[in-house]
Amino acid sequence: MTTALASVLVTSAPLWAETYAADVWADNWFEMRVNGEQVAEDSVSITTERSFNAESFSFEAEKPFVIGLVAKDFKENDTGLEYIGTRRQQMGDGGVILQIRNAAGETVVVSDDTWQCQVIHTAPLDKSCEDESDPVAGEGACGFEASDEPDGWDLADYDASDWAQATIYTAQDVDPKFGYDDITWNADAKFIWGPDLEQSNTVLCRLTVD
Repeated sequence: MTTALASVLVTSAPLWAETYAADVWADNWFEMRVNGEQVAEDSVSITTERSFNAESFSFEAEKPFVIGLVAKDFKENDTGLEYIGTRRQQMGDGGVILQIRNAAGETVVVSDDTWQCQVIHTAPLDKSCEDESDPVAGEGACGFEASDEPDGWDLADYDASDWAQATIYTAQDVDPKFGYDDITWNADAKFIWGPDLEQSNTVLCRLTVD
């Protein structure tokens, strides 16, 4: 239930780079990279069950540049479930929204369906897993699919032509909690995620900013 507003300034960019200000809210955790270099990481660990918070930070970059966003929903294990063994046992749901402004305060990037996203952890493969009395990852309805991050996926020369467009969700779908209202969001910024808010647990999203 923590609300965190962070400030991070990357100073390794060229002297002619522009300065940008970003706001990100994620359920539950994110890392953002520019041209493969980390510029921000959620200050609340992904191991924190209800890690709802916003992050605001600055970074420097020269156009064109690639934004790589790693977004994770909390899960106790590879079943994809949370509150395992209690009456609240369930699949969690994800969602991330972001906006980026230039030094003049103009919004230049928002999360929308122009982003491309790849899911690298999907669980459970059968949603009936959440009703299992003793769910075991990889067994029965609790199967899962997991893969490593593709090499160089957050760099300009990576071929993402087979990646799907980000799936758009409404605020009602995601039900954003603590931290979301700390930010005044641009009307064009949308919640994005993989194809299923509950089964898509780790999502990689990328966008080239020209």
